[in-house]
Amino acid sequence: MIKTKPKLIFLWNYVEWGGAQIYLLAIMKRARELFDIKVILPSRSLPDILSYLDKLSISYEFTDACLDISPAPTIRAKILRQWRRIHAEWTSFRYLMRYDLRSSILHIEAAPWQSWILFTALAARGANIFVTMHNIMPRASAWREMIWKMRMQFVSRLPGFHMFPSNQDTKDRLKGWVSDTFFDNMEVTYTAVNPEEIAEVSNIEVDVAEMRRKYGLDPNKFLVLCVGQFIDRKGRWIFLGAAKKIAETHDEVTFAWLTPKMPDDSDQIRIAEYGLGDTFKLILSGTVGDNRHDVLSFFRVADAFALVSYVEGLPISLLEAMALGLPCISTNINAIPEAVIDDKTGILIEAGSSSALAESVLKLKYDVATRVRLAGNGQEFALNNFDERRVADIVIESYMRSLNCE
Repeated sequence: MIKTKPKLIFLWNYVEWGGAQIYLLAIMKRARELFDIKVILPSRSLPDILSYLDKLSISYEFTDACLDISPAPTIRAKILRQWRRIHAEWTSFRYLMRYDLRSSILHIEAAPWQSWILFTALAARGANIFVTMHNIMPRASAWREMIWKMRMQFVSRLPGFHMFPSNQDTKDRLKGWVSDTFFDNMEVTYTAVNPEEIAEVSNIEVDVAEMRRKYGLDPNKFLVLCVGQFIDRKGRWIFLGAAKKIAETHDEVTFAWLTPKMPDDSDQIRIAEYGLGDTFKLILSGTVGDNRHDVLSFFRVADAFALVSYVEGLPISLLEAMALGLPCISTNINAIPEAVIDDKTGILIEAGSSSALAESVLKLKYDVATRVRLAGNGQEFALNNFDERRVADIVIESYMRSLNCE
């Protein structure tokens, strides 16, 4: 008699994708032999993430549950965003009711301090719920943080609820926000890279000059790359500010940003105001290729990598850049120092300083010995400490324990 695989359901309700989805894809790759995997995501999801799922032969379904994660500057906008969140969670809950939750695993990409009612309703139906926390809650007023802490304490006591911090900084900051027993039992499952894929990409012969020309990048200039959503918290205007400062005195450095979604018209206008011309290129990741291999290959057009976020967990793009042997510059915030050790595995600067980024870029360009040393140390550190296979195995073991299948 053939034993039926347990159902493993991944759910998120926003159309943008990034490091969180790459983290989940790594788990899917290792779990598909043991589980019947289903991904539930919004119907308007970007084609890139669907292509990645197709490449892994992962089945997915669509719902009309979709969060609005754009800024809400007015009271009306805040109310509408809250209403959309409630609607998205109610829609998600109703959709999940078609499954036998007691014999399934739910790995949900949602904020526990906001989605506590959803998690409570699912726990009441015997669901095995897993959430990954990539960073700590955003700063807020004292009364709001008090409410969030009460919700987190409550959720951490729900039967069948589990949480993985994806870096040590996030776990440390959760102390006091969850019950002591829950805190002690949390396992860190790092954002990580695929060493086999990194090796494959590194060994491919790439005509860097030709690849640069294809995307309008000067083949003869020092190129600084960033990969990720082109949003404020990723330090996009600091990145452009550094590009402008360097362009004023040096004409041999260019900047590029690979993003899954192009900015709106107002952001395009602001980009134009920097007057960078060909010194800066914004490139849509979908034009690079339809799989992770293509995106990783694109990293090789760069001489250096820079990600100057204000708020971050441990970004996958940074780890991938390190693993591919690019010297990296990033900010001294959250979990980034767990990978980028200043002047050892990369360069750390303070968040919000375009001048510091410009100085660091010029240091890497003109100090070849430092550039080579940081690239080599960073690559070794990333490959030795952030292996997605080990991380996925920890997650899968926890799944199996929750089903009493050990």
